[in-house]
Parts: sequence; C-alpha cells; structure tokens
Amino acid sequence: MNKIAYLQCPTGISGDMCLGALVSLGVPVEYLIKKLNGLGIEQEYQLRAEFVQRNGQQATKVHVDLVHDHHHHQGHEHNHHHTRHLPEIERMILKAGLPSRAEAWSLGVFRQLAVAEGAVHGISPEKVHFHEVGAIDAIVDIVGTCLGLDWLGIESNEEGWPLLYCSAFPTGGGTVRAAHGQMAVPVPAVLKLWEMRGCPVYSNGIDKELVTPTGAAIATTLARDFGSPPAIAIKQIGLGAGTINLPIPNILRLWLGESASLQSNFSDSKDTSSNLETISVLETQIDDLNPQAIGYVFEALFAAGAVDVFTQAIAMKKSRLGILLTVICHPENLLSCEAVIFRETTTLGIRRTTQQRAILQREIQHVEIEYGKVRVKVAWKGQSPEKVIANVQPEYEDCAELARKHNIPWREIQRLALQRWYSINR
Repeated sequence: MNKIAYLQCPTGISGDMCLGALVSLGVPVEYLIKKLNGLGIEQEYQLRAEFVQRNGQQATKVHVDLVHDHHHHQGHEHNHHHTRHLPEIERMILKAGLPSRAEAWSLGVFRQLAVAEGAVHGISPEKVHFHEVGAIDAIVDIVGTCLGLDWLGIESNEEGWPLLYCSAFPTGGGTVRAAHGQMAVPVPAVLKLWEMRGCPVYSNGIDKELVTPTGAAIATTLARDFGSPPAIAIKQIGLGAGTINLPIPNILRLWLGESASLQSNFSDSKDTSSNLETISVLETQIDDLNPQAIGYVFEALFAAGAVDVFTQAIAMKKSRLGILLTVICHPENLLSCEAVIFRETTTLGIRRTTQQRAILQREIQHVEIEYGKVRVKVAWKGQSPEKVIANVQPEYEDCAELARKHNIPWREIQRLALQRWYSINR
C-alpha cells in the first residue's frame, strides 16, 4: 500500500508539534529516544510526551526538556552551551547510525534551514550559528520528526523524499523576542523558507508566531507540494499540540492515508459489478512539435507511471493542425507525468482533472500452446460465486514473439491461446 501523509496546519507548525503528531500516530517515544541517543547529546535533554487539552480537544504534546548539568568538565565550562554550526551538526547526524531515510531527510532539513538563515544574515550556510538552546531543540525536533516519518513507513518518491504534502501556512503576526532583539512575525528565516518553495500562505487573524523556523524547515524540505490534500483514503489522524492556547485549537493534524487509486470496493448497492477508483487526467494541445517527439513522450510517460496515453488530431487557431495529448494516471504519479510533458514537449500549460473510473478486477493467467507460453489478461465483474468473466485477452507481445519465432500469423497464435484458455476454464 502507498502510505501518503498530509500536514494540516490551521495554527501553523513547529518542531515539537510535528513530534507530537507522530507520537500520536503511534511512533514510540522509546524508539525516538533510543535512536536520538546516537547523536551524543543525551546528557543535554529529556524527551517526554503527554496528553493535553487545547480548547477542549485532546492532543499529544512532546516536551524537549533541556538539562543543565552541573558536572562541568575541566576546560569545558560551557560544554552544552557552545553554538553549533551546520558542519558539526551534519557530522553528528552522519555518525549517529540512523536509518538511511531518516539520515538523508535530517541532513536535508538542516541544510535548508542553514541556507535560509544564511541568506537572511548574508553569510554562507556553513557559518550559521544554531544558538545553544535552539540547537538542541532543533536537532531533537528535526531528527525526531524524520525518524518518525520513516518509522510510519511513509512511501518515498524516486528522489527518495517522503510522499508528504502540506496545507497552506497561516502567517501569524505581531512580534517575537529573539537573539537579535524584537522581530516581526513571520521571522525572516520563515519568510525565506516560504520564498524558496513558493509556499501558499494566508492570514487567520491570529497575531502570534505560528510557524517557527524549525517547523517551516521540516515542512518546506520534506513536503512535495503545498495546498489542498492529495487524493487519499484516510486511515489515521495524528494530533500534535503547540505550546500556547490560541482562539482555535493549537493543533497540528497529520493525516495518514493510502493513495486513493488503491481503494477497492467502493461498491454501493447500485453497482456491485465494478470497483471505482480516483484517476487523474492531464491534457494539453500541441501544434509545433515533430511527430517523432510524440512517440518518445509516450514511452517517457509510461515510464513515469501513466496508465494510458493517447492523442487526437485537432484543428487550432489560424487553422493550424495540432494534436490533443491526454494522459491518464494515478494521482500520486500526476506530478511526474506533468514533468515529462513539460520537459519533452513545447507546451506552456497542462490542464488537470480528477475523475472516477470504474474498473474491472483483473489478473494475468498463463496458458501453454504448442508454440510456447502466452500470458492472458482476464477481467471479471462481481465476486465468486456469481463472478462473471467480462473479458479475456492474450497479451499482444507474447503472441507477437511466438508469431515471429515460428513464422505463423499473429491472429492464429492469438486464436490458439484463447481456445486453450476456454478449454481449461469451461
């Protein structure tokens, strides 16, 4: 099953809210502590989770309590108070023996945060200070969140990033005290992170710091896209509490679901004959592309996960002849198919719609004819006992291969395969 997650942030997002939502979804606190111990900072903080109320709703609050140890080491009076830089944090993460996805994601989030902070101060990412307290907090929040997403088994895309999506962000407002005095909210690093990904934002009228730099770095690094929820069947909701009480419940909601294309049996009483699934349809018209390029686009689209691709001849403005390219794919492959069309064609815009399609259940069976093996695609309606075979189709490629090999007409091979299938399944 394709596990996909969606971050819904009505009151923004912070690192501890992410941890709370993940623990709420079942990620064990003991697991996080055990894995985080590899970072070599276990003396400096303690992690604990509790249920809290936010405007009458229960959510999980994760606390990262900083420990001020009094056993000063010789010559290291401020051992846990020195500022850490990106290279040092990267070394800590690489040495920690984390699961490979959690390691890669954590490095990505820290790098993004350092790039944003560096841009704000006009210095290179490597020179950015993560201040004392903030450093421990940020390390635990970021690495803990990546560990949790990995533990939940969120699917990865081809580049290895999680299939995580995120809502638009509330901007918040007012001012906040920081290392450099009072700052306007959203703080500069958060604005920079939003700018780096072109994030959608809105004001919900709450003048507080709603999105923290750590929360923004996690969301902007790990989320594939921002805005409405993807097409998923929801399985579980995690609720992570923020620290302060707000006019609306200060809760980050992490939706855990499976890609809607895998929902079978939406059969209601009217139609038990077939399953419905959600499908995405992309279309664009093209009038200035070498027809040979279209052949290449077909192959690239199927490689990107398209279910079907077809073209139609059309007439366009100024009587130019063109083609209409239509791609049908599952919602989770929409972005990669769209990328192929933009990369391989001259189009400037692609329309997308989401439709329902009824599909027959199907499976591949094998038959043996005198010339060799042929795969046969069998589709049916309903459930056994009243299962009705709707379609039986020998695989084109298998028939073609045998026809070439034995110098026999393709139709003959196809007929023999069908005949054989029916003789077995009388």
